[in-house]
Amino acid sequence: MSSICSKCGLPQDLCVCETIAKEEQRIRIRTDRKRYGKLMTIIEGIESDNIDLKQLTKKLKNKFACGGTFKEGRIELQGNHIGRVKKELIKLGFNSEMIEE
Repeated sequence: MSSICSKCGLPQDLCVCETIAKEEQRIRIRTDRKRYGKLMTIIEGIESDNIDLKQLTKKLKNKFACGGTFKEGRIELQGNHIGRVKKELIKLGFNSEMIEE
């Protein structure tokens, strides 16, 4: 028997908390110039309460074949991936109207 989610009251395999959380996030995507003039794509505004940032970072790094990390509530990817990140976040279930570039 599966356990029950404390937030929505549904069994864990039917839990919709992460889906609802993805639709409510206000996400900002920008680039920043780091050491030696290298560009970094910064993704901010994703709350880590209901969304696994470590897993999301891993998916984005694999998709774009780049290095990156998550720290201090934001995801940092090496390189300029602004347009591609927005499309990928929409595929993963985030609301397109809530994503700012």
